[in-house]
Amino acid sequence: MIGIVGAGNMAGALARGWGEPVLATDGGSGRARMLVDEIGGESLGTDNAELFRRSDTIILGHKPYQLEQVADHVDGAGKTVISVLGATTLQQLQEAYPDSTVIRAMPNTPVAVRQGVTVIAQGGESAVELFERVGAVFVLPESQLEVATAAMGVTPAFVALIVEATVDAAVRSGLKADLASEIFLKAVAGSAELLLARGGDTLAVRREVTSPGGSTARGLAALERNGVRVAFDDAMSAVIGR
Repeated sequence: MIGIVGAGNMAGALARGWGEPVLATDGGSGRARMLVDEIGGESLGTDNAELFRRSDTIILGHKPYQLEQVADHVDGAGKTVISVLGATTLQQLQEAYPDSTVIRAMPNTPVAVRQGVTVIAQGGESAVELFERVGAVFVLPESQLEVATAAMGVTPAFVALIVEATVDAAVRSGLKADLASEIFLKAVAGSAELLLARGGDTLAVRREVTSPGGSTARGLAALERNGVRVAFDDAMSAVIGR
């Protein structure tokens, strides 16, 4: 059985995507109980030692600063310990769990609906099959994980902001909010599928929609004029430089 230490947003998203009972703990928030009530399994309260005893694979979903605090009170010998902790290196994980197989993985929240993206540091190939159950998986040198995480980890929030801004603009132009939201969300999903089918050729997809002097051309020009590329470049730099 999988054990989840710290039933936060990311660990909970993974558990929902896997859709099977888990053992879970938290720091006293009650989130472990809510998670197992939803998907099955058992909440062990704050007893991480018991969770390690009863689990073969453990997902570390607590706060990064709690790494040593948790590790000092459990026996990880012979266990597979998978970290989804931000800014926590393989070296730090191995030092905390010297007798465990440690893996560094960074998923994004769409794993909850099995449409996620997970990047795994090289050396963690044994976890690929587990994460492929909830989406696409890429194995990368650890040095590339921060940039890859910036590219995909923040995507749900960025897309949500774009949807919100577009829906607000559509409402100001006369559409009802719920209708505008449904239309735009389906358009976003379809556009992503089209881009995948075109092999990521963004220029080709834009040319298929954009007639010279037409409405799409005017809209794209307005986005460029208002610095959309600079905004995303600044956002990416801000995420990587946290």
